[in-house]
Amino acid sequence: MAIVLGPNRYGKAETRVVRVTKDGGTHRIKDVNVSVSLSGDMDVVHLTGDNAPVLPTDTQKNTVFAFAKKYNVGEIEEFALLLARHFVDSQPTVHHARVEIEEYSWDRIPVEDNPHLGLRDEQHSFVRNGSETRTCLVHSDGTGGEESVVSGLKDLVVLNSTGSEFHGYIKDEYTTLEETDDRILATAVTAQWRHRGTSSDWGRSYRRARTCLLEAFAETHSLSLQQTLYQMGRRVLNDRREICEVRMAMPNKHHFVVDLSPFGLDNPNEVFFAADRPYGLIEGSVLDDDAPRSPSAWK
Repeated sequence: MAIVLGPNRYGKAETRVVRVTKDGGTHRIKDVNVSVSLSGDMDVVHLTGDNAPVLPTDTQKNTVFAFAKKYNVGEIEEFALLLARHFVDSQPTVHHARVEIEEYSWDRIPVEDNPHLGLRDEQHSFVRNGSETRTCLVHSDGTGGEESVVSGLKDLVVLNSTGSEFHGYIKDEYTTLEETDDRILATAVTAQWRHRGTSSDWGRSYRRARTCLLEAFAETHSLSLQQTLYQMGRRVLNDRREICEVRMAMPNKHHFVVDLSPFGLDNPNEVFFAADRPYGLIEGSVLDDDAPRSPSAWK
């Protein structure tokens, strides 16, 4: 039996960077979590313990911090491409870089809401806004090589209080779920979308894709969460030509009508029990059939 080394990569995961950009008394914050993974001509590291091809993960961490200072952070897609190209271009043993970034949002606290500060010309107070987390995933073989960019978001929590049905499904001896033509539909959307290229107005593209997801969720009279998922992905592709594929995972956050009859009360879909688990998990992809396939872009 022959034993061989399979595909491998290594890197520094979850380097947390908070970059404050100061324009006089007005500050801006970029709060990101950066994970780097490198692969290439590194078999000897595994086979013999020879570390000559290895760029230490501590160096990768330091590079992230240094680039945050030298180049700022800006749009996370641009920052990820900058890092990925640097690692491949600067190290002969590194042939491929994978950079994944999460961005956490902060809102400015207006000074007018805090008159006791006495600093009305300064804007340096923030509050985490609790919205979704923005994401990106970049693969690069270096400048001029093959590259891919996948943008996205996670934990985008949405709810329709009506306009959702579920009926006509398979029923067997274990089925107890009752059909309904009026239910709450709630989910926490994780969505990723693949770009056709590596040059875009990343911020505008993200905002428009997010808006498309929300509009389709709100405007679709849902007969199933699967139907809603498809309509959300379809809306993004119809609106954004720079995007060629959307992948989504949407847990069904079940809301069950509470039986209030023991208390002499009726309950016409007004009081619900929100169950956290178990939950249905709906996953799927929607793609432009003419777009080139790129399975590695998602890995």
